[in-house]
Parts: sequence; C-alpha cells; structure tokens
Amino acid sequence: MDDGYFGEDVAGTYDESTAAEFAPGVVEPAVAFLTRLAGDGAALELGIGTGRIALPLAARGVPVHGIDLSRAMVARLRAKPGGDGIGVTIGDFATTTVDGTFSVVYLVFNTIMNLTSQAGQVACFRNAAAHLVPGGSFVIEVVVPALRQLPPGQTVVPFHVGTTSWAYDVYDVATQAMSSNYVEVTGGRGRFRSIPFRYVWPAELDLMAQLAGLRLQERWASWTREPFTGDSGKHISVWRKPER
Repeated sequence: MDDGYFGEDVAGTYDESTAAEFAPGVVEPAVAFLTRLAGDGAALELGIGTGRIALPLAARGVPVHGIDLSRAMVARLRAKPGGDGIGVTIGDFATTTVDGTFSVVYLVFNTIMNLTSQAGQVACFRNAAAHLVPGGSFVIEVVVPALRQLPPGQTVVPFHVGTTSWAYDVYDVATQAMSSNYVEVTGGRGRFRSIPFRYVWPAELDLMAQLAGLRLQERWASWTREPFTGDSGKHISVWRKPER
C-alpha cells in the first residue's frame, strides 16, 4: 500500500502549505463543535492527516482514533506533542474498519472529495455509520462546488496566483470529476502536481446518508453555525444515526 497522492513530497510541506487552516480562528471553532457532539464518547477522524484537528480535540479530553492512507502524513502527526497518544489505522477510510464504536465520526477540509467515485463516497457513509453508536453523528466539512464561477465553455477556476506559484481547479461537469493543480517555480525549474477529486452536492450527500441509515440533523455555513444559504461557499453537515 502506498501513500496515494499524499506521499513524502506532499507531507513534508503540508502544514506550511495549508497554514491558514491551522490558524486558531479556524481550528478552535471546529474542535468546539466536535467536542460538543462527542460528549462523553470517542471520535473517529477519517483522513486524520498530520493531526490538525485530532490533536487539539484529544487535548480537550476526547479519545480520538484516526484512519489514513498516508504513512508519510501520519509520521508528521506522530512527531508532534501528543501525537503518539492517538491511535491511527493505515488504510482507505471508505472501507477500513477499527475496533469499537464512536459518538462522532468526522471528515474535514474537503476530505470526502478525495474519494473519486460516487461508489467510494457511498461506501464512506456506510463505513461511518457502522462505527457510530446509536444516536451518534457523522460530520463532513466540504466546499460547495464552484460551478457558478464557470462561464459557458470554461472548465478552470484559479484559486492562487503568485509570482512563482499558481494553483487552479479543473472541473468536468459531466462526471463531477475535478482536480486541484499546482505549479511552482524554484531556482528556474518548474514543478507540477495534480490531485484528483470528485465534487459532491449537499443534496447528494443527504441521499448517501439515507442509504447508510443516517438522517440530516443540521447544516451550517461555518463551524460557528452561520446559516447555510445559496451563497455559502462550504457547509458543515451533521447526520445522525437513529437510536435503537
């Protein structure tokens, strides 16, 4: 098993390249939101990565376990203070199972889109549901597809333009396939990296949840519970597993 698209070349600079996501104003509301849902139970993070959310969540007293395909990313988690206290299972989070059940299972920062087929995303919902206690919650943070930014005939949306680096998303509206693409010039030499995704709509996620026996409980535009509207750029959705 390899590290997929998050090998050593990505893991080595991941925290720096996504530094804005590590800001206290981003992390703390997410951790508070998840802590409330966890209650006295445990949390399972799908795509735990370098521990951006898992470490502060564990520091609040919530037992956290993670699943991740990338050993390189998990090695960064392990090297951080408290990282050796979080159990991690290496594997595809759509199908990999762990012992025990959890009050909350969560994916953050668009990780559901790393599953590049509808079948894989449906399997992820079923896997999450199987790990939840009755009454437990499955949480996803994901962007709303930016198709409104695409004029007719255009398939590319840039999201970073610098003097030595550029980044852009490419959309295929027929298949819901997309990719995030990065170009960087260092020392006169260029480097290109592309990561595939599958974008997914809120209503489609709700149907996946129903197939897994879950029901939508709340949906917000942010971790601080701003109302979700047609103009929201992302959503935090919570689906609940019914009580027995």
